[in-house]
Amino acid sequence: MSKPVRISFEREAREVPLDSILPLRPMTKRIIDSKRYERIATSVGAVGVIEPLVVAKAARDGRHMLLDGHLRLHALREQNIGSTLCIISDDDEAFTYNKRVNRLATVQEHYMISRAIDRGVPPAMIAKALGIDEKVVLHRRNLLDGIAPGAVELLKDRPINPHVFNILRKMKPLKQTETAELMVAMNNFTATYAKAILAASKQTDLAKPDRPKTVSGLTSEQMARMEREMESLTKDYQALEVTFGDDVLQLVLASRYLGRLIQNTKIVGYLEERYPEIIVEFRTIVSATSLDPN
Repeated sequence: MSKPVRISFEREAREVPLDSILPLRPMTKRIIDSKRYERIATSVGAVGVIEPLVVAKAARDGRHMLLDGHLRLHALREQNIGSTLCIISDDDEAFTYNKRVNRLATVQEHYMISRAIDRGVPPAMIAKALGIDEKVVLHRRNLLDGIAPGAVELLKDRPINPHVFNILRKMKPLKQTETAELMVAMNNFTATYAKAILAASKQTDLAKPDRPKTVSGLTSEQMARMEREMESLTKDYQALEVTFGDDVLQLVLASRYLGRLIQNTKIVGYLEERYPEIIVEFRTIVSATSLDPN
């Protein structure tokens, strides 16, 4: 039976005085002059802290060690704010905690902007808080218009280039989902990769099949060749996807068997004396399929 997962922070965020928060590193002039800090400071001034700071439980002197949010803390202090909402963590190692933090993905940012506008926050204020143009805010609000739900589900927590959605709209819903699956499989969420898939797509897969494809930098002959290659690649990928699970299972079972085999000193001695090339291959297979870190 698996062990229950331990929650590493308190369930309710708490208001904590800034004077009781102890940062782990100093704020240098280079950091304060950076664009990133400027955006955070502007956001704090416009709409307050959106993502709470993360602090460790209070020590005996009542002070909390800051685990995540050094830029936000400095911005709050510069604006003479006395306290802020904090998540209280049981884990007192900032490095360990930061590895578990999920930053705002493109689709999540869309939902955040949509909710803010629906609640009456002016787009100009959101633009100021995020340090972007108001037109960009309105574009991000409509980011998922015309996007298939299957594609949204696959890309919702991915750091995807927003321009990818403009490319996806040129495809039919089923092709959008297939494109999202390819991007996830390749771990490539750039607009360039999405354009390549669009160029290699069949005319019948486009949202407007009656209009010829136009992709900058590619001729119609090149796109036709890419279309044939993409069709072949898709068939190969689907064939591999069908057999992948069984192949991995057989590989794991075979490697476990070989692992036990080469633990037998008599068998190893026999193979090393008469078939040295075989024992080398056995060891390579076991080493390559091992789940243990090197």
